[in-house]
Amino acid sequence: MKLILTLLLPVVSLFGQEGTFINPITDVCWSCLFPMHIAGANVTPSHPSFSSHPQKFCHCPGGLIGLPWAFWEPSRLIEVTRTPYKFHGLGGLTLGNCDVKKKGMVTSSQGRGRSSFYHVHYYLYPLLKILDLSKDLICTETFDLDIAYMSELDPFWGDEKWTAILHPEVLLYANPLAQSACIFDGLSATFNKPLDKLYWCAGCHGSLYPFIGHITHHIGSIQSSSLLVHRLLAKLHALGTLKGYAPDNFCEKERFLHIKKSLYKTQLIYPVAQTKGPCNPLGKSDVLWGAGKTYPYGGEDFVYLIWTKRQCCLDPAKIALELSGVTP
Repeated sequence: MKLILTLLLPVVSLFGQEGTFINPITDVCWSCLFPMHIAGANVTPSHPSFSSHPQKFCHCPGGLIGLPWAFWEPSRLIEVTRTPYKFHGLGGLTLGNCDVKKKGMVTSSQGRGRSSFYHVHYYLYPLLKILDLSKDLICTETFDLDIAYMSELDPFWGDEKWTAILHPEVLLYANPLAQSACIFDGLSATFNKPLDKLYWCAGCHGSLYPFIGHITHHIGSIQSSSLLVHRLLAKLHALGTLKGYAPDNFCEKERFLHIKKSLYKTQLIYPVAQTKGPCNPLGKSDVLWGAGKTYPYGGEDFVYLIWTKRQCCLDPAKIALELSGVTP
């Protein structure tokens, strides 16, 4: 896939339509890097934090004793599209045939409201590394740009029955009691503090399960696309392919089979970039931030920049040597 991107990106930059290449100046809300915590203190008081890192020091295997540092890093892209094999985050690049049977849609049924189906694509997108800022900020992601998941190649994305076999826990949450608890998650997420303990909830966006591209109750395109971003992240966690940091772990990532919603924030990049205000926790109501972000004919597919919580243990001695220009 990396070879395909290398060969085709120059062509897409000339002929791509209905898509975008991220402009780091005009499209990215850089205030989403904050808040930052160093040695237990919020060093960005203008960006209040709803989480705390009381640790003054951190200790990692190998004898490292350092200062705990936590910040937010733009490291993933997720696009939600109605057109199979169309990569809006790569300038509108299209690969393969767009089979009518696999196309996304939004439909209305009399007496049942609206429903929809979308495809999703998941990119590894280390923006700080791409901009060559990783050395300045330290502890950033080191992987390369790549496409890590395409729902067109996933037979479970469009089949609820087979998905229930792969993820049988959906049967535990398909009841009024479990779903009623999601009301509290929606309220809490709207105030920028999603509830990790209610991992089966998607806040104000609807039902997190099952992990498929069908939205039974389609309220709006922003709501549905945000829900599918949440579903995809939860699905990848359930498959064991995503890792994150526990609150007290500043050394290495851990594997969470249930999504930790507090580790992610989203920012809409396309069709209308969300460059003002805070980034959105998973499950936050889109009533305010989603207004005016979609339009007919060209503005009904979406690209989200995913900000992930990054934690590391800073070695004071190494930092002092780097700042002094001395190679250790």
